[in-house]
Amino acid sequence: MFGLSELAVILIVVIAVLAAKKLPELTRSAGKSARILKSEARAMKEQEETPGTPGAPRVIQGETLPPSHAEDTPPRA
Repeated sequence: MFGLSELAVILIVVIAVLAAKKLPELTRSAGKSARILKSEARAMKEQEETPGTPGAPRVIQGETLPPSHAEDTPPRA
């Protein structure tokens, strides 16, 4: 009956006819979404390249305390 390419063309024509008034708004919204996605991907890439990322271990200055179970168990040999 119809191939995939014919169905795609028919679908595009139907969308263009039925949504002609909304089409500029939809394309503008799609472009804005693409720009946001691109900027977020760029920000994530820059964050990975900078040292001291959240995955790196942090050094916290403070007093070291013995474990709470150290009082209950005898020392190991």
